[in-house]
Amino acid sequence: MASLSAMKSQGLRPTPAASNPDHKFRPSVSESVSLNTSEHQPRKFKGSSQLNRWNMARNLRSGIKLDRPVNRSNRGPRRPIEKPSVEGDVSSGNGEDDVDLTAGKSIYMVSDGTGWTAEHSVNAALGQFEHCLVDRGCPVNTHLFSGIEDGEQLMEIIKQAAKEGAMLIYTLADPSMAESAMKACKLWNVPSVDILGPITDSISSHLGVTPSGLRRGQKHSSLDEEYFKRIEAIEFTIKHDDGALPKNLHMADIVLVGVSRTGKTPLSTYLAQKGYKVANIPLVMGVEPPATLFEIDPRKVFGLTINPLVLQAIREARAKSLGFGASVKSRYSELGCVKEELELARRIFSHNPTWPVIDVTERAIEETAAVVLRLYHDKHCKRSMPRISKYY
Repeated sequence: MASLSAMKSQGLRPTPAASNPDHKFRPSVSESVSLNTSEHQPRKFKGSSQLNRWNMARNLRSGIKLDRPVNRSNRGPRRPIEKPSVEGDVSSGNGEDDVDLTAGKSIYMVSDGTGWTAEHSVNAALGQFEHCLVDRGCPVNTHLFSGIEDGEQLMEIIKQAAKEGAMLIYTLADPSMAESAMKACKLWNVPSVDILGPITDSISSHLGVTPSGLRRGQKHSSLDEEYFKRIEAIEFTIKHDDGALPKNLHMADIVLVGVSRTGKTPLSTYLAQKGYKVANIPLVMGVEPPATLFEIDPRKVFGLTINPLVLQAIREARAKSLGFGASVKSRYSELGCVKEELELARRIFSHNPTWPVIDVTERAIEETAAVVLRLYHDKHCKRSMPRISKYY
């Protein structure tokens, strides 16, 4: 009763449970509504919220309709997105809080080539707005226009961007086309970004060379010369494979030295496709290396070595594929013979300390080629760092 008096003194109305202890508790109307609402609330999606936002943002950019509505429980009501006006026709929202996820601002990507650079640059930049694309209801529609080499086509695209209220992002190698795009965007108030121009100007300033202005992949005399240079390098490499024509070693850019099955031939072919004339010399027990190997510029010679157990397994597989007999197979892939050949190679490498030795064990051809080219250019440019060991 004391509690009832206190409640009355404070101006509060006692509930039936407070006035009568035996009375069953019965919630008020507002309380029952809230309880019913909480009982029928949909289950929250369990998983990474960041991953959910990324997936939804990708769906929005690709035009896929979302099956699950965006959760706005923690945000206030937002106005529906209005589509940009076109020639005075303004479309208004319906006054509801839901946002039309199929509508959105457009981004036009214009390129005189395939558009790969523009498309990937835009996608990388949109990755910084995943939160906006999903949580705040601001979807984006991207449109790619590739192979645009005509000025009239470019102007039509910019006019359409102005009508739609779109943003223009372009990669145009031709300076005149890029300048026309910039002026037209300013004239029609189209927000624009030139991706290729500033980078090209910066590199041109750094190199002190004027850019060609040709789109990527377009024929050019220097490109033709580069093509024929690669063809010549491939022909040279094929003719000088496995110790052939040792008298021409001085004509090679790179000379690879190592025992059998250390990957000399595939590595030579890979380097030849990059325009380097490569010759390779095998080191065989009982066979002296050609004298010209020790007379040429040592900066072009690279030794190859490998783990003996790995080399034995490679030779066993090779002998089996070629159908060698038991006697030949034992001599070729026997672990003792493998170690003797590797020891012979080690002695030759130690007598020529300026030759770098590269361990190709568990290394892909591309990785070995990267090491060879780095050391090759470091030697010729005389900018190599002091090394502790000659093995790589």
